[in-house]
Amino acid sequence: MKFFILIFLLVFVGCGGNSNGNNIMLNRNDTFYWQLQGDLRDDIPAKIYDIDLFDNNASVINKLKEKGKIVICYMNAGAFEEWRSDASFFLDDVLGNPLDGWEGERWLDIRSEEVREIMKKRMDLVKSKGCDGIEPDNIDGYLNNTGFDLTYEDQLEYNKFLSNEAKKRGLLIALKNDLDQASDLVNYFDFLLVEEGIEYNETYKFKPFIDKNKPVFDVEYNEKFYNCNDIKDFHLLLLPKELDGSFVKSCDYGEF
Repeated sequence: MKFFILIFLLVFVGCGGNSNGNNIMLNRNDTFYWQLQGDLRDDIPAKIYDIDLFDNNASVINKLKEKGKIVICYMNAGAFEEWRSDASFFLDDVLGNPLDGWEGERWLDIRSEEVREIMKKRMDLVKSKGCDGIEPDNIDGYLNNTGFDLTYEDQLEYNKFLSNEAKKRGLLIALKNDLDQASDLVNYFDFLLVEEGIEYNETYKFKPFIDKNKPVFDVEYNEKFYNCNDIKDFHLLLLPKELDGSFVKSCDYGEF
């Protein structure tokens, strides 16, 4: 009997426990704040704080965690940024077309093992700084003019790679914007972060995450699309496009 109980517990934990392995369970009702530039605000009553990996040191992250925050660290996983401290590690042959409207950024060839090794090192940095998870940006290159012939399957395989590496390190991971692959990736990612889902009439694509009872955060940059009366099953925020902390409006916790 003890043997069967042990097997049951192992199966239960393996199937129903926290897949990221860091003992943090996100709740569908958890609230969210996102700031990637400017002096970091610590006065926002959100449970999850999403901040830049490179621009914040371990002491900043630890202070947020002491306040009871879950800290997610932003890292660009699909595009090169010329100002980052590890920029010299990227060789020319993995750098593609510039990102429209984003000076100093170029698409990456996500099929490259070199790119993947750099992303592993970035996730090691995430872990060493004490972040609870990652927000990998630009993970929908297959839909853009990257300069590389990236397919749906290329992107799907790369995004699964990111998730698997995050889980190896006990990190939470966000699916950022890649809504057309949400159904294929919902079991690999812990929450969904979307920019301008209402403006572009894409809220119906949130369904795979909503159905799995995983948090969904939609950030709008135009007040015209910020209406808390229309929200169901996901969280809505209005933020400055610069994500500089100059203001935040949230249907969960108000205006700051």
